[in-house]
Amino acid sequence: MLPKVILKPRKALPFFGRHPWVFHGAISHVEGDPAPGAEVALVSERDEFIARGLYNPSSNIRVRLYSWEHEQGLDAQFWSRRLNEAIRLRHDVLKLPQTAESACRLVYSEADGLSGLIVDRYGDWLLVQITSLAMFERRELILGLLREKLSPAGIWLRTEKGIRDVEGLQQADGLLWGTEPPRPLFIEEHGLRYGVDVVEGQKTGFYLDQRDNRFAAAKYLAGRRVLDMFCYSGGFAMHAVKHGGAAEVVAIDTSEPALALARANAELNGVIGQIRFERSDSFKAMEQLLGKPERFGAVILDPPKMARHPKAVPDALRGYFSLNRLAVDLLEPSGVLVTCSCTGHIAREDFEAVLQDVAVDSGRNIQILEARNAAPDHPTSVWCPETNYLKCYICRVI
Repeated sequence: MLPKVILKPRKALPFFGRHPWVFHGAISHVEGDPAPGAEVALVSERDEFIARGLYNPSSNIRVRLYSWEHEQGLDAQFWSRRLNEAIRLRHDVLKLPQTAESACRLVYSEADGLSGLIVDRYGDWLLVQITSLAMFERRELILGLLREKLSPAGIWLRTEKGIRDVEGLQQADGLLWGTEPPRPLFIEEHGLRYGVDVVEGQKTGFYLDQRDNRFAAAKYLAGRRVLDMFCYSGGFAMHAVKHGGAAEVVAIDTSEPALALARANAELNGVIGQIRFERSDSFKAMEQLLGKPERFGAVILDPPKMARHPKAVPDALRGYFSLNRLAVDLLEPSGVLVTCSCTGHIAREDFEAVLQDVAVDSGRNIQILEARNAAPDHPTSVWCPETNYLKCYICRVI
């Protein structure tokens, strides 16, 4: 008999609707004594079975749900089937390349029914992020299944900032199995080659979610002088030159290691002469540029996550307003603004409201040409809208 997690009255509807996160505030009490990471049954206040999940008494997400079938236990066969479905999407449906220099997201947590697990493939290496205690307790099983299905050269663990605090999870970056990935590890995207630092770079080394947005933005940049803020390893900048025909790109980031990687990537792709890389704080750099007569035909904004908790959303919205307001002032008439937010706590309508406020405050008309999401190897679950975190708007500013 599984331990039971009993919900408070009128709290069951989201979970009958298959939302995978049960927060502690929705729970009335627990019957039994489940250990951290143990399998439990979620039931309504009337003792109706809802789902099977994994329990963490230390997390605000007290139960992560995985199966809504009463008799379906969370055993090795269950995890194997879920991994098979995730891999099938990338290989058979999306038909993503599987070469020594291709890269994609193979497992995207809740969107693939595997809450707390992210797996990115870079050539022959797998980069794993485990963001829940329950998945960490099952890491040997998961790693064994990944080795069996994918035959990687090595599996490297990347940790996410703040997970220790929210999940009570003690883990550190490092090799989980096989050989260490090379530094840099080379991948190819839309005909461009990148050196990627999967050991210390942002996320698991590269912003795979922006793959199609970089290519889409480039087609609006022909002949334009482009300002690329938060340029990281040069993805948007190189696409602007190579695929878009931009006349020049000024690419700015605060991280010298990121800029060193970006310069090397530009050299590798033969575009170093058309991109000027600068190290600076983005807000200060844009304010300084406003003091000069030069203006840009396009500005690209791809800042890091600005809010990791709902309480930080008001400050994040003010930050997005300030960034986009500065960008608009730096744009020539009929300039192109490519503006992104990877902050999941900010809804799409809230980000669009920021752009509306910028238009009002600047007196400039902003036309949204494309409203884009993450690449399709980062799918959105209809049960968990939080998986649709990335917002990318390509705009014309008159």
